[in-house]
Amino acid sequence: MTHGSGRASVRRHLLPAAAVAALTALLLPVLTAPAHAATATVELGTSDAFAVLAGSAVTNVPTSTLTGDVGVSPAAGASITDLTCAEVDGSIYTVDVVEAADAECRQVDPGLLTTARAAQSVAYGDAAGRTPDTTFPGGDNQLGGQTLVGGVYRFGNATTANLVGNLTLNGDASSVWIFQATSDLVFASNSTVTLTGGAQACNVFWQVGSAATLGTDSDLVGTIMAGAGIAAQTQASIEGRLLADTAVTLQMNTITRPGCAEIPPTPTGAPDTPSSATGGSGSGGSPQVPQVPSGPVGAGDGSSAVVTDPLTRSLTLTAMLGLLVLSAVTMAHLRRRS
Repeated sequence: MTHGSGRASVRRHLLPAAAVAALTALLLPVLTAPAHAATATVELGTSDAFAVLAGSAVTNVPTSTLTGDVGVSPAAGASITDLTCAEVDGSIYTVDVVEAADAECRQVDPGLLTTARAAQSVAYGDAAGRTPDTTFPGGDNQLGGQTLVGGVYRFGNATTANLVGNLTLNGDASSVWIFQATSDLVFASNSTVTLTGGAQACNVFWQVGSAATLGTDSDLVGTIMAGAGIAAQTQASIEGRLLADTAVTLQMNTITRPGCAEIPPTPTGAPDTPSSATGGSGSGGSPQVPQVPSGPVGAGDGSSAVVTDPLTRSLTLTAMLGLLVLSAVTMAHLRRRS
């Protein structure tokens, strides 16, 4: 055999192996890409019924619109100031009797308040104890311009605000977001949180190590659980709850306790076909079939994490194994010919 034919034989043997190596390099990132596991919701217990629940005071600059109950404990009922029954679609709970001109929505129930505040504390501890999927680096405006799938996100203090502009939460009706603010949480004026793909406000939680501020005219979603106080500035609105360990201050705000739309089970024997997602939040959205989110997730530092669904991983692995078998057969055939 000549040197030329020998080199040709080597090339015939090496080409299939090189092809497999190249395909492996291309497919390996898909197979090993990190995926956000489904995040369990935070159970609020008896604090779920409250739009505003505080430890030391609730103050208000009229006129606010609150959908859900309001309560303060252990502070006395007199710590709820300038909030009338006309502004509350629900009950105002206190630990003692308070003289009020409009008493029809006032309820004295220290037992309920104690239970609700305990449930608030448990929920706060649950959210704080979750392991983050993504930790944003220090700096300003960690959340502005991001589109995030369900998961646990941690961030620290910001120079001016943690959110300036818009934050988009993209998921289905079962997706859950937990945000862990290790210091203050600040939403800038006119900042917004947008839900897409059938995501629900009832599944968004903000655990705040210190105080939270809702900037003027901000439009937000989620339950805020603060280790200190919560200040809602002029005409800020939230589809969620304000649960504070100390005081909640309101100023012409709209606070709407969110409801969760039930997710219908997949019929037995029927193909598990995802429905088309329609936007919306709360109880008014169309029921959605749970889907595994996929695509890039911004990490706040210019990088991204890919979320790959299990079906894609399985199909890719099958294709890769098939290519390996085909390559082995081809190499055996070439060896016989040589």
